[in-house]
Amino acid sequence: MNHIELFAGCGGLSLGLKHCGYELTMANELSPMAAESFAYNFFGENLEELARTERTPAHTFWINSRFDNLRQRLRENPFDYPSYDDSAGYSDLPNNWDELNGKLVVGSIVELNKLLDANPLLVEKLQTSFGHERGLDLVSGGPPCQSFSMAGLREQNSDKNTLPWEFAKFVQYTQPKIALLENVTGILRPFKSEDGTQFHAWYEVAKAFAGIGYVPLCLHINARFAGIAQNRPRFIMIAVRADHYEIVSNGFEPDSSNAQLFTQPYEFYELVQNEGSTVEFGHLDYFDVKNANDRELIENSFLAGLINHNPVSVDQALDDLKRNHPEPPSEFVENLNAIFDRLPMRNQIENHEFRQNGEVVQRRFRLYQVLADIDERAITKSVFAVLRSEAEHLTGHAWNICSQYHYLQLDGTLQHFETEEAFVEYLKAHPTKKQTQKALIAGSPAPAALSIPDDACHYDEHELRVLTVREMARIQSFPDNFVFRSKVTTGGQMRKFEVPQYTQVGNAVPPLLGLRLGECIANLL
Repeated sequence: MNHIELFAGCGGLSLGLKHCGYELTMANELSPMAAESFAYNFFGENLEELARTERTPAHTFWINSRFDNLRQRLRENPFDYPSYDDSAGYSDLPNNWDELNGKLVVGSIVELNKLLDANPLLVEKLQTSFGHERGLDLVSGGPPCQSFSMAGLREQNSDKNTLPWEFAKFVQYTQPKIALLENVTGILRPFKSEDGTQFHAWYEVAKAFAGIGYVPLCLHINARFAGIAQNRPRFIMIAVRADHYEIVSNGFEPDSSNAQLFTQPYEFYELVQNEGSTVEFGHLDYFDVKNANDRELIENSFLAGLINHNPVSVDQALDDLKRNHPEPPSEFVENLNAIFDRLPMRNQIENHEFRQNGEVVQRRFRLYQVLADIDERAITKSVFAVLRSEAEHLTGHAWNICSQYHYLQLDGTLQHFETEEAFVEYLKAHPTKKQTQKALIAGSPAPAALSIPDDACHYDEHELRVLTVREMARIQSFPDNFVFRSKVTTGGQMRKFEVPQYTQVGNAVPPLLGLRLGECIANLL
């Protein structure tokens, strides 16, 4: 099988697909920082080393750039790339399109689509997967989702909201048998339009795919059911080209789960084919793993691999990486590294540098650990009211529970507080305006929001620190031989366009989820 990867990032989805039998036809990524990790892990191409020695990459091509040298390109603002045909830029696209076979193309999907529009021969090459007798099997990717995210600004008219439609345009050009689109579940929540009407982004995306000849099966899943140590709900659309669907559906038993999953999507496809974009909301539903009936259908269908795996907690993923009192690697860790064993093994675990946290921050982290262990909203609210100088006292219930725990003292020891007054003074000495940062809970999966160091601290009282890049990667199911390149983190205005290591991990499709999705789609191929 073969695939084209759009919005490739550092390569989480591609890694999963590679390890269940898919060959990379081409990848596309906007960010040069994420591209650096992709090139390193999939091609063994060290772009930083090439830049330092003024050599040219063999596997990584820029559609166009403001710079003629690799060193500056690796820190270029990708939102300032010249258009694909701007002669003032520096493009290194080859004259022979066959040279893009199996390679990474750095640039905007918008410009890539313009390139396809102007070059029918390149379209033909991609449609055939550069002459592959199977043709092109799969186009996959997760368009950036900040504007759909419930943690984001939820702007309906954001430029980033057009990317799923650019995805559809690319699919229309390349005509794969199947398209796989992954996104945050915020895409399922309707936007309020300026005129007060509701805009259902997921439905409009499904309609766009139906309009170009694809049967769209829409799902609301959670990566933790696929064996990832994170509570990570996701929207998935598997769109099957109509002629290929006719072939596949002939193998469905009448009234089987597979047949039932596709009944409404096919009716929706036919409706859109007949009535076009005027089809109003309400003719297509998504299948939700939280719904008992839907879950039963999924369990008995080609999608079973998405939900039939044992849950994994953060301590299973991270205990062997602790600085103090590490445990032997868990079965989960050993299996993870065994599954993704085709990457080169390295002598030491990389991306596991501990960040320095000050003494005040460490004491606050211990407090977060206690609140996570108690896990009672009213107590968290009472404690934060004091931390924010909004209250002088705790509730009686909050003090009764909090008094049972020990806290990091000024002398570095862990001790109980004997009186509420002493505890309140301690809280006042550690004020914070934040309430988003939380401690992980050892026996549970990690929370969904986990993309920068400030999102969470460790669960162990002897590890009062933020997570390393490697620990975040373990939670996301990256194997230890996958190396993240470029800057570790960033801040300020540069956060708007830089994609450092922590963000690369947070934005990625978990490789194990990519593997499960690839196995499911293989059943349709």
